[in-house]
Amino acid sequence: AVDKQELQLHFQPKLNVASGEVIGAEALIRWRHPEFGIIRPDEFIPLAEQTGEIHRITQWVCIAALDQLQMWHEAGLPFMVAINLSAIDLQQDDLPAFIRGLIEKRGLKPESVTLEVTESAIMADIEQAIERLTELRSSGMRISIDDYGTGYASLAQLKRLPVDELKLDRSFIRELEHNQADQTIVRSTLALAKDMHLTTVAEGVEDEAAWRWLQQLGCQTMQGFYFSRPLTATEFEQWTRRYQQGLAHEK
Repeated sequence: AVDKQELQLHFQPKLNVASGEVIGAEALIRWRHPEFGIIRPDEFIPLAEQTGEIHRITQWVCIAALDQLQMWHEAGLPFMVAINLSAIDLQQDDLPAFIRGLIEKRGLKPESVTLEVTESAIMADIEQAIERLTELRSSGMRISIDDYGTGYASLAQLKRLPVDELKLDRSFIRELEHNQADQTIVRSTLALAKDMHLTTVAEGVEDEAAWRWLQQLGCQTMQGFYFSRPLTATEFEQWTRRYQQGLAHEK
């Protein structure tokens, strides 16, 4: 797929909860297979991890995402981009230098790049994760724990992690309006993040009620199908233009 140039990035908008403004996107890989059409990452990434191909795929994603970020910045669009890393990626000694080199070559600010790692990927080898994430973060990139609340990290372990952001798993957001347990979990997680000076992201926002709840509870960033599915770069730019115009009109 890498050699045949069949990979493609889609971008899901990330929005400021308080203002509703677009602040950037999460880069999500898709495989455009000539026979089977669009293949989602959960269908091929596990195999890539088993075969060792994940390193080439991650390198491709980083290059493509940062190329796109550079184009946005040159066009006057001050977005950030989030890139996903796997547990296997954290085993790569040269990963921090590789990503740092890409950022420097494109003249980007490191803080405009967020690296997302799932809680379970961190817990697979927490000592190695801490070492690698510390290296990445020392270069100025932001580190986010993805799917937070699903990977059994203790508070003692969380305290040790070099992170800037907690990303709440969609399973806590989907029924936020009606599920009191979810409300309690989200409320306590947001309070914890605030006390630890971490920013927060909610994924899986699928209706306005969830957005209002997140506003009320003090979450900072959100993404989900209520706003947009993942889009190609061109679609993302068109959607953002229309959305921001609608936002300005409402104000």
